[in-house]
Amino acid sequence: MTLHQPRIHHLVEEHAARNPDSDAIVDSNGDVYSYARYLAAISEAGGILRDCGVRAGDRVVLVAENCMTTAVFIFAASSVGACAVPVNARMTAVEIKRVTDHADPRITLFTTGVSPEAGSHAVAADASPYVSGFGQFAIAINKACGPPNHDAQCTAVILYTTGTTGQPKGVMLTHGNLRFAARASAQLRSLVAEDRIYGVLPLTHVFGLASMLMAASYSGASVQLETRFHPQNVHAALTDRVTVFPGVPQMHALVMQYANEQGLVHLGDSALRYVSSGAAPLDPAWKRKAETFYGLALQNGYGMTESTAGICGTRNAIGTSDTSVGPALPGIEIGLDRSVGATADDGTGEILTRGPHVMKGYFKNPEETARVLDAEGWLRTGDLGKIDDCGNLHVVGRYKELIIRGGFNVYPPEVETALNDSPDVIQSAVIGRKSDAGDEEILAFVQCVDPERMDTVALANFVSERLVSYKRPSRIIATTQLPAAATGKILKHRLLSTFAEQLDPSEPKV
Repeated sequence: MTLHQPRIHHLVEEHAARNPDSDAIVDSNGDVYSYARYLAAISEAGGILRDCGVRAGDRVVLVAENCMTTAVFIFAASSVGACAVPVNARMTAVEIKRVTDHADPRITLFTTGVSPEAGSHAVAADASPYVSGFGQFAIAINKACGPPNHDAQCTAVILYTTGTTGQPKGVMLTHGNLRFAARASAQLRSLVAEDRIYGVLPLTHVFGLASMLMAASYSGASVQLETRFHPQNVHAALTDRVTVFPGVPQMHALVMQYANEQGLVHLGDSALRYVSSGAAPLDPAWKRKAETFYGLALQNGYGMTESTAGICGTRNAIGTSDTSVGPALPGIEIGLDRSVGATADDGTGEILTRGPHVMKGYFKNPEETARVLDAEGWLRTGDLGKIDDCGNLHVVGRYKELIIRGGFNVYPPEVETALNDSPDVIQSAVIGRKSDAGDEEILAFVQCVDPERMDTVALANFVSERLVSYKRPSRIIATTQLPAAATGKILKHRLLSTFAEQLDPSEPKV
C-alpha cells in the first residue's frame, strides 16, 4: 500500500535513519529502546496487525496503560493505514464496551504485560495472548467488523473524550493534526535529542499522546514511560536523568507533598530544565510554591482534545505573576464570542480557535461536529476567557460550569484560587448546584492531608477575606482525594455523586 501523505510513524523513521542509536523510549520496566529498535518494533507490530486482518481505514482499539507496547502500536496502526483508538485500561467494562461498540474496530488489543485491568478485560474478551520483544499483550479480533472507512484514512487517532454521556464522542485527529502539535509542543519547550521527558501523562489522553509522545518523536528526544503516577517515582526521576516534566496541578501538588513528608523543601540537584502544568487553571500562590520547590519557572498552557492538545502556552521567567495560559502558539488563531458568558464590559467570552490543530470532527457524529465547528473553521471550545492587551489568554472557566448567584456570574477558578491560598489545602474544586430558592449555591471540595482536622469554618473565614459575599462557598467538603481522571484532572461531574452523603441537606452550611 502506498501512503502519499506524511504520517505520524514517519517521525520515528526519520530519527531512526538519522540517529539510530539515540534513546527513544525508556519502558516502564526500565528497558531502554534506541530509535532503531523502536522502528524495528513498530515494523514487527505492523506485521501482527496485518496478520490479524487489519486494513487501511480500520480502527484498532488499544485498551492500554503507558508502556512500550502502547507507543509501538499507535505508530504501527499508522504504518498500515489504520486508525488507533487508545482507551484507558482502568475504565470499566461498560465504558470500554461503549467505545468499542461505537468505534467498530477490526481488533482490540490489551496491554496485559503492565495492567491487571487490561488483563481482566482481555480475559472477558477471550483475547489471544502474544509475547514480543516490546511487551506482552492480547488481541481480540472482531469478525463482525464492518468494511474499512476509506474516508478516514487521514485520521491517525480517535480519542473518546472524558466524561461523555449518551452517545460517545470520538475526536478524530489527523496525521496533520498530530504532526503539527508535535512540532508546536517541541518548539514551545525547545526540545532537543538530549532531552528526556517524564511520561506519566497517559498516552490514552491527548496531553500525553500529542504533547509528550509525538513531541519527542518530532525532536528526537526520549520519553521515560511510567504506567501509573506515584509521587516517589516522579521525585526519583526528576533527580536523575529527566529534563522535561509536563504534568497537571494534582501531580505537582502530590510531588511537593511527598517531598515535604521527606523533610525536603526544594527538589535539589536535578537535570530538570522545564516544568509545566496544564488541564486546569493556575492560582498565584500555588504557582509561587511550585516555582520555589522546582527552582524553575512553572509554564502554563491551554488546549483540549478537539484541538490536539495545545492552543496557547507561556514562556515566562521564574517569579512572574502571570497566570495566563500565554499567547496562541505559532500558526494558531484565537478569538472570543462575547455573546456567550459575558457580563457588561468584562471582556469575557467563549474561547474560539482556528488552525491546523483543530480536529477533523467527531467520528460518526456530524450533528455534534457541526455544533462546535463552523464553516470558517472556528472551533467552539466551551471555555470562557479573556484576552489581555499583550495577547495572552486568561481562561476563567467552563461555560457549563459558570455559576449564577444572586444575578452575578461566579467563575469557579476564582473561588478555587482563594481556597488554594490556604496552607491547609492541597487543591480544590468548586461547582454550582441549584438551590430550593431557584438560585445556585456554591459547593467547594477541598483536598487536604487530614480531613478530620480540617476546620472548615476557619477556612470559610479565610476565604471571606478574599472574596465578595456572593462568591463565597455555601458548603465546604474536606477530603483526602478528589475524583480524578488518569491524567490527574479533577472530574467535576462526579463530585455530587462521590460526596452525596456529606452533602445531605441536614448538614450545616458554612
